[in-house]
Amino acid sequence: MQIVIDHRVCQVTELKKDETMMQNYHKVLTQKEIKEFVLDKFQNVKKSNKVKELVEFQAMNKFLIMAHNQEELKVLGRIVASNKKVKFSEMLEEYEKNLGLCLQFKPTIKTHSNVIMHIFGFFSKEFSHLERDKFFDLLKNYKNETITIGDILAEIHPIVFRFNKTYLAGQTYFLLYSNPANGNIFKILENQK
Repeated sequence: MQIVIDHRVCQVTELKKDETMMQNYHKVLTQKEIKEFVLDKFQNVKKSNKVKELVEFQAMNKFLIMAHNQEELKVLGRIVASNKKVKFSEMLEEYEKNLGLCLQFKPTIKTHSNVIMHIFGFFSKEFSHLERDKFFDLLKNYKNETITIGDILAEIHPIVFRFNKTYLAGQTYFLLYSNPANGNIFKILENQK
């Protein structure tokens, strides 16, 4: 299966393999394990030695990086955008340094909530009033710590496919933080229409 992300075609096979491998592992991922996973994927970018791979890596990890540190997301974006002005090896070195700095920050309820609102922007106009209300109830419950980030992402992730938001489908943020074991209220609401 292929997905178009930012006008580029990415193979989802590897993402599906990672998703299968980690399906029952979501509840116990530590920040250290998430950092190791992301840095391991970055090593694949370095081995490829292709700007295209770095651009795709940045796109696929945008929301995960945003959850860790929004300022570093901007820095990393500028590094990727400088690909015509700087040697690729220097760019990779600078990117790796800043990615490591970014991943040292632990996401908070506030930073995760910010990411959730950015994700919401991708399909907010397509939601019914009931779905919109349910979304904000979930976000409120997350902010009040009655549900986890994994729980809210498990609810949101199927919506990505329902509304065909291919850019979101490839985000490692869902892979590493969602809890797919739970049900999905949006599927229930859709079936009630």
